[in-house]
Amino acid sequence: MSTIVDIYCHIFPNSYFQEMTRVAPKLENIGKRLRGVTKLFDLDARFKEMDEFGDYREIISLPNPAIEDIATPEVGLQLARIANDSMAELCRKYPQRFPAFAAALCLTDVEGSVAEARRAVKDLGARGVLIYTNVAGEPLDQPKFEPIFAAMAELDLPIWLHPVGTAAMPDYPTEKKSRFEMWWCFHWPYETSVAMVRMVFNGLFDRYPKLKIITHHLGGMIPYYDGRVGAGLKVLGQRTSDEDYSNILSSLKRPHMDYLHEFYADTAMFGGGVPATRCGYEFFGADHVVYATDTPLGPIAPTIKTVEGLGVAPADERKILCGNAEKLLKMKF
Repeated sequence: MSTIVDIYCHIFPNSYFQEMTRVAPKLENIGKRLRGVTKLFDLDARFKEMDEFGDYREIISLPNPAIEDIATPEVGLQLARIANDSMAELCRKYPQRFPAFAAALCLTDVEGSVAEARRAVKDLGARGVLIYTNVAGEPLDQPKFEPIFAAMAELDLPIWLHPVGTAAMPDYPTEKKSRFEMWWCFHWPYETSVAMVRMVFNGLFDRYPKLKIITHHLGGMIPYYDGRVGAGLKVLGQRTSDEDYSNILSSLKRPHMDYLHEFYADTAMFGGGVPATRCGYEFFGADHVVYATDTPLGPIAPTIKTVEGLGVAPADERKILCGNAEKLLKMKF
């Protein structure tokens, strides 16, 4: 078995969790879920599980809730600083366990977040940043958020893109909230997909060709709806009468699907089977799929089994398990 670099692993550093619960004591449903996942806090239990998988390492980042959703911009940026200092300390203390982290931000303060991204990378050793698919309900393709993409392209390090949403997003117009946790199961992949396509249509990748974005859960819905996304959106605007979309596709330097294939996508499918993972693998290709589990919120062993079950060439399996992470993070494992 090759070295395994799990690129999407969540953790609650103690100092961050204490401050988060102080400033946002009512975390509601997601907070209840996270408090019950002991390996977010308990390093002994976490390390015991990690030891089961040989040379297995975790790139750590914060879990939900998004800082933007629980704090004011000023408080949120301070929370991000605490989180980054704490994750950097964990990486220094346990380099064989946690070789790197993705920095936290609070994009309701864009200027402050750009400065924090630079500090986290240059002073703390972060190998990128984690952002969410919307910023307190606002889409990422708004011009005011572009500086963070420009900064990460300049730093030539990846952005981890994490879905976000709550039960406040109803399943039907006649209801006030989403029921049966459909907001988590189905809306999050939809949210990821919309964010990806809108960033493409916004021309972000033409302006910043070095931009690298790691999408959670194998690119949301994109690989499984490639016909609708590809051929279906080639006629963009023909279904809409109150907005003019006629110049969107022609403004891009390449076909819109080219850009979508260039996103990175992780294997965190909650232990989902080989067929679904193979679909994502075939869409993004061996050079753009990275191993991840979402641990401790998702399972490690079934994800390894799924990757092994793809039956790809040993060199391509190594790319998934650690090679692509090495290139993205500019680290040797």
